[in-house]
Parts: sequence; structure tokens; C-alpha cells
Amino acid sequence: MHPLIRFTEYLDLDMNTAHWHCHDCGQQLVSAHESYKKGCLVAERDPREVHQPVIEGDYSFAPDPDWARILEFYCPGCGRQIETEYLPPGHPITHDIELDVASLKARLDAGAYVVVDGKLCLPQGEHA
Repeated sequence: MHPLIRFTEYLDLDMNTAHWHCHDCGQQLVSAHESYKKGCLVAERDPREVHQPVIEGDYSFAPDPDWARILEFYCPGCGRQIETEYLPPGHPITHDIELDVASLKARLDAGAYVVVDGKLCLPQGEHA
């Protein structure tokens, strides 16, 4: 049995089941063979609502919704915001973490890596 690997502030990887989990509540999101974002609730925000205009007029320093959109990804279990993306309208959601799950599991099973306090490390005494 392997402990959870903490991948981001709010995202853990369970190598025993090969699934992404919310770090805060432990909610299983989706298979680690897919983007964790597929297991999240998604909110699309108007960028003018997030970034208020600094000045009046056409050039207010607030993002133009015709050029930018904001997507927020939330844990369906506890509502923790896991990620935010700024994308051009129509652009697909990015797949920002892609793992070779089988290779990582084999290396963990062989002792080439260990998990210490949620961090993926070399075994004690070994150097990169």
C-alpha cells in the first residue's frame, strides 16, 4: 500500500487505486489516466466580474470577455477550488498534468521512489 502523493496544494494522487483525490476532503475525482479536471465541478466566470475595471472607458484594464474566459474547477465533495484557468473563448480545457501511471507505480513498487509526508522522494541515502 502506498500513501497519497500530494501533487498540488489541493490535489492528491492515490497510486493504490490510480485516482485523483481532493486533498481537503479525500473525495475521489477521476482516474489518474485522465485529467483531474474531468472529475471537478466547473464554473465559467465573466472576467469583468473577477477583475474590476481600474478606470472608466474602453481600455479599463479589465479583461475583455470576447478575448478571455475564466474557468474555476471545484471539488464536488467539499467545494474546494482546486484550479483556475484563463483561456481564449472556445479553447478546450487544458490537460496540465499527464502521468505515466504504470511506470510510476512500478518504480514505487520496486523502491526506486518512496513517499514521505506526501512527497515523492528517492530512498534515504540515494542521490539523483
